[in-house]
Amino acid sequence: MEGEESEPIPVSRQHIADAEMAAAPTVSDSDDSDSSDSENEAEQAVELQNLQSELSTNPSNYDAHIWYIKLLRKMGELDKLRQARETMSGLFPLGPAMWQEWAKDEASNSSGPVIPAVIENLYERGISDYQSVSLWCDYLNFVREHDPSVCDFLPNGISKARHLFERAITAVGLHVTQGNKIWDAYREFEHSIFNAIDQTDIQAKEKQVQCIRRIFHRQLSVPLANLKSTLIAYKAWEVEQGNILDAESDDVDGISSQVALAYKKALEMYNACAHLEEEIARQDSVESEKFQHFMSYLKFEQSSGDPARVQILYERAITEFPISSKLWFDYTRYLDKTLKFGSFVRDVYSRATRNCPWIGVLWVRYLLSLECGHASEKDISAVYESPCNALFQLLRSTSICSSPETFQRASEYLSPHMNHTDGFFRLYSYWACLELKLGKDLGAARGVWENLLKICSMYEAWQGYISMKIELGHINEARALYKRCYSNSFSGTGSEDICQAWLWFEGEFGTLDDFNRAV
Repeated sequence: MEGEESEPIPVSRQHIADAEMAAAPTVSDSDDSDSSDSENEAEQAVELQNLQSELSTNPSNYDAHIWYIKLLRKMGELDKLRQARETMSGLFPLGPAMWQEWAKDEASNSSGPVIPAVIENLYERGISDYQSVSLWCDYLNFVREHDPSVCDFLPNGISKARHLFERAITAVGLHVTQGNKIWDAYREFEHSIFNAIDQTDIQAKEKQVQCIRRIFHRQLSVPLANLKSTLIAYKAWEVEQGNILDAESDDVDGISSQVALAYKKALEMYNACAHLEEEIARQDSVESEKFQHFMSYLKFEQSSGDPARVQILYERAITEFPISSKLWFDYTRYLDKTLKFGSFVRDVYSRATRNCPWIGVLWVRYLLSLECGHASEKDISAVYESPCNALFQLLRSTSICSSPETFQRASEYLSPHMNHTDGFFRLYSYWACLELKLGKDLGAARGVWENLLKICSMYEAWQGYISMKIELGHINEARALYKRCYSNSFSGTGSEDICQAWLWFEGEFGTLDDFNRAV
């Protein structure tokens, strides 16, 4: 199946972007002196102009977006920086570090009071791109610090925070090595509520104790790192509540049998996957090795039969390798078999096509999933009409009148991703064929081939153009094309192949003099 062939392990563009963002100075950073600022001002202006020009010409240049944002941030151009981020977000999913940086910049550089809803919206957009424990932690901390209803423990604020914590637990609470951060923060929030309750309100105090205890019990049933430390913390907390336990011991003596059983099972599950966690955490592993470690880990988790654990591991893997079509294929196929359809499956397909918009099979399966899930015609049409999906619009188009525009949209979008590939050549070949066969427009067909040669001068493109000329009987024009291209340097055996093709052509259609000139 197309797109499912073995692929080279991609260097994560997200790693590059996050590293660059982490290295970038904050908006409020300044150089050591005004003189050094003046020295850099002209250089930065030139660099900014060059990046703007590049993005105007090639808006899908991922690296250019990264450097443009970095430079605007360094220059403190807040409005332009915000627009640059919005533009990039409209084209690419942004990594957790980029969303964290964006949210923090907006919160710290606001000209007036921080508006929680604006920053929360950024965090919501961030967690819709990739699931990240650190991003969720920042989101939760922001809400706790800046939402007055949460800070003052008002009923609606408590309800809001709890709902957000539960969402975080569902999303990343099963993250084996980092999930504890969410659970611990949840317990700490509930403990703050406990401390805020009036000492005379015994009933409310007891109710809050039960709330904290339930969270402890839930956490102890999840296979996470440092489970023994969590058990010790739980026992110490129970001692504070007046229960007699050995708070220094990591055994289960004194706790309920149900909690003890769940804890032992969770500890056993953690021990079974601990070596796999160590493999994917190794800093000395190259990208290909780390990718294979993730695949082995996924295979192990799938054998355990817990869909929630499999899903969180897939989320961790695609955050590390966001443009690996193999991962997205496997993830969506797994969801098709387990969840079948629903909002979660739809969301994953949407993210898959945003990360790998050039993989046609993902789009096809996305549409099939929507149809199987009885999605509305509006939802299906929105995917079908997506600019990313332009290629599949044209393949199903029946109106030649609208095809040139559709082909052009497909070309503009797919060019940065598929340039110099067989798929891109076949797109143009099909376009030229339609113009010639259905549109009866030789000039338009010639223009299609000429445009392709300007974008990617590959052997197959030249030979396809020449073949059209030969088929039409335009022998002199075909010969002229051979003369134009024979001195080009093609990859692989392309240069040799074009020379051999020219000699065959002259042997078939030319004179002896034509053949000798070709030799």
